[in-house]
Amino acid sequence: MSYFEIIMLICFGAAWPFSIYRSWKSRSTKGKSLLFMLIVILGYAAGILHKIYFYYDLVIYLYALNLLMVSVDVGLYIRNRSIEKSRILEKN
Repeated sequence: MSYFEIIMLICFGAAWPFSIYRSWKSRSTKGKSLLFMLIVILGYAAGILHKIYFYYDLVIYLYALNLLMVSVDVGLYIRNRSIEKSRILEKN
């Protein structure tokens, strides 16, 4: 188990709860990039696959937790985009 990998995942993962909270409360996609979040999901999925196929250890759970948090943020992005579109339609 790599302590540096654990530190990296904890540091990256620490930001996602704040991002999720902001997405939930703001009901806006402002400042968000769907492409960025999808790339991050791809990276976490690659880390999980590496752990499954080459070096299984408990760090896989940090990858899974981070993947889950980014996925929640993507879901909120989709929700917020829908809210923004409905606001535009209401104005017209």
